[in-house]
Amino acid sequence: MSTVDDIIATHSAQMDKTLENLAHEFGAIRTGRASAASIERINVDYYGASTPITQLASVKSPDAHLLVIEPWDKSALKDIEKALMASDLGITPSNDGTTIRLPFPPLTEERRRELVKQCRAIAEDAKVSIRNIRRDANSKLERLIKDESLSKDEEHRAEEQTQKLTDIHVNRISEALKKKEAEVMEV
Repeated sequence: MSTVDDIIATHSAQMDKTLENLAHEFGAIRTGRASAASIERINVDYYGASTPITQLASVKSPDAHLLVIEPWDKSALKDIEKALMASDLGITPSNDGTTIRLPFPPLTEERRRELVKQCRAIAEDAKVSIRNIRRDANSKLERLIKDESLSKDEEHRAEEQTQKLTDIHVNRISEALKKKEAEVMEV
């Protein structure tokens, strides 16, 4: 049977994972700077298996506006190029026979605004996830009360702790969103 401390610890860990996921999601959003995170999610059909580019090649960023992808197996070059063309990056790769270069052009004002909207949607999804975790914790606390293993005062204190955790995590999401918006809007 779970105790109040177990419930709160478990749900706090889930909220922390939500923040980690948010950071990962934000890392994949293009900001006008070349970042290997922007191609992490792109998979290549490599000998019949869907494989992430980062497992097939080394990805380097020699300057702020260029990614260089150097496959370990040169026969995968065409497949990587095809996957990049099919992706939603909106960048045309250039293949020189041994490496693929991805030039990241500066973002237009309109594209920056679209990316900010995308960031806000991701942050809102994370906040919803945090609130769902809080709801789950509160329902488990209510079950403890029904089993008569928790007094009303203890339940109230536990719900306050859960709410404080929720507020802390929602504020961290808001702070991360502000930083990402500033990064995206930076010219």
